[in-house]
Amino acid sequence: MDSTAPNFSSAAAVAAAAAAASGNGLQGGAGGDRPEDPSKQNLAQVTGSIQKTLGLLHQLNLNVSSFSSASQLPLLQRLNALVAELDTMQKLADGCNIQVPMEVVNLIDDGKNPDEFTRDVLNSCIAKNQITKGKTDAFKSLRKHLLEELEEAFPDDVEAYRQIRATSAAESKRLAQSQSALPNGDAKVKPEH
Repeated sequence: MDSTAPNFSSAAAVAAAAAAASGNGLQGGAGGDRPEDPSKQNLAQVTGSIQKTLGLLHQLNLNVSSFSSASQLPLLQRLNALVAELDTMQKLADGCNIQVPMEVVNLIDDGKNPDEFTRDVLNSCIAKNQITKGKTDAFKSLRKHLLEELEEAFPDDVEAYRQIRATSAAESKRLAQSQSALPNGDAKVKPEH
């Protein structure tokens, strides 16, 4: 590839990152792949339009690199097709609400894999989760230690406290179950996303 040839990989990578950010919108089934909802269908159309635009740009690159006066009409037709496809892409993109983090765009511009961003975010979440779990465990240990010390000093009060806690926990559980029950006795189920 010569230095004058355009680099389309970052546009394709942005399209791939956008598709990955919101899922590919396709579900498998006996009837073939069908988009689940309009926003995902619109995303699939935008992704297809981006791919078509990249193909048109590649064809234009080939036409320009081997330009002769005889190839002027095909070049103009491809330019018109590119303009029409860019217009279509813009109209389709107006219906998409996809937010790609700037870090991902910067990684793509730097020629790096956007999966690095995902890996870094996950590693950061795991580290924060471990810190939070450590704090939670420390508080549980402190609570247990305090209850042991209080039980030695005030056994009757600690027993009353434990009874109050047990009653309160049972009441909270009963209330939570009653709120999640439907009038017909079935339990509400959270939808999976």
